[in-house]
Amino acid sequence: MVITVWFVIIGLLLVVMAVARTLLKPLPISTPLLYLIVGIVAGEAGFDLLALDPFDDAELLERVTEIAVIVSLFTAGLKLRVPLRDAVWRLPVSLASVGMVITVGLIGLAGYHGLGMSIGAAVLFGAVLAPTDPVLASDIQVTQPGDRERLRFALTGEASINDGTAFPFVMLGLGLMGLHELGSSWSRWWLVDVAWAIPGGLAVGFGFGTAIGLLVLHLRRKHPEVIGGEDFLAIGLIAISYGVAILLHTYGFLAVFAAGLAMRMIEAQAVGHENSPHDVLEEVAEDDMDERLATDEGVARAHMTRSLLHFNEQLERLGEVGIMLLIGAMISTRYLPMAALWFVPVLFLVIRPVAAGIGLLGTETTWVQRVFISWFGVRGIGSLYYLMYAVVHGLEEDVARDMIGLTLTVIASSVVIHGITVTPMMNWYNQRYRPAER
Repeated sequence: MVITVWFVIIGLLLVVMAVARTLLKPLPISTPLLYLIVGIVAGEAGFDLLALDPFDDAELLERVTEIAVIVSLFTAGLKLRVPLRDAVWRLPVSLASVGMVITVGLIGLAGYHGLGMSIGAAVLFGAVLAPTDPVLASDIQVTQPGDRERLRFALTGEASINDGTAFPFVMLGLGLMGLHELGSSWSRWWLVDVAWAIPGGLAVGFGFGTAIGLLVLHLRRKHPEVIGGEDFLAIGLIAISYGVAILLHTYGFLAVFAAGLAMRMIEAQAVGHENSPHDVLEEVAEDDMDERLATDEGVARAHMTRSLLHFNEQLERLGEVGIMLLIGAMISTRYLPMAALWFVPVLFLVIRPVAAGIGLLGTETTWVQRVFISWFGVRGIGSLYYLMYAVVHGLEEDVARDMIGLTLTVIASSVVIHGITVTPMMNWYNQRYRPAER
């Protein structure tokens, strides 16, 4: 009976969003916020239609959030159609490296001194909450492939890269708690979890993205009947890149992001970074489409990447619906710690601005862009994944439940606060600054 009710709830929600999405866009409310509210109403805090415990069901939640994150990271890679030599890449890289280290450190200090956590638990807690979210931050991401506007590019790239750069600190926290091998003087952590896993994951993703992309294009030029199947291609490339990266003990999140980026790069090299895939395809007559797709390298690449992006964006939206419903359903009075009353403001108003400000030192950003980047450090599905990963790998129940309460509160607060402010703030920013920059 409960499953039947959920069919009705999800069906109604999807139909309403399909019809009302355009009407809701000008309002100061985000779609993740609506999904969160529905989840809360349907969960334990409301009608109790879904019984889901973050600790007891940690393995299920780990897999669900894992899938949602890797789909979103592949999508983000396809969106960032800017040459790797472009100076704008410094923004997300600095935020995901320097900013990441500072964020983990400051959250760890707050956890150790303010929340009474052990050193290992504090480091783990910092790693869980440090990454920003590529799924829930769609309203502040790049609007189209090739968009290099600094604010959007920095936030999109940061959310994509730091889902991988947070992993070493997760392993460090688990190691300090005796749940992961660090080696003497942390030698294994430095060599394997940092020096090998980060570049290794990027190399695996770039390698498979480039090789599979070029192979598919070659086959399509030789055999026109191979055209199509972008949905299978997207899922297959994601699965291969992620799986091989994990087997090689590298970071699958970075591999999936790099695979999407590589697919976009091989398209841009053929078409030219100054030409968008949409412009290229617009020049092709409808009755000439099949022939040009099979014979013209630029058109074929543009069609493939545009189709991949469209398919993955649909997957990303469906994942967003499911995960936010689950997060809402898990929120209850049991998981609303009093410490969140001071920790959430400190995270949003002190830790994030300090980390982002230092990470952006020396970059070509205006003070307005720095303020917006500091504010829109959206926390979400990645944080839940890392926490469930730690629980599955042996995190003690008492420690886990304290972190679960704070993490769910931070995610819900981020969805509400950033969801309400994103529309008016971005509308103001776009009207005042983006026309001049373009």
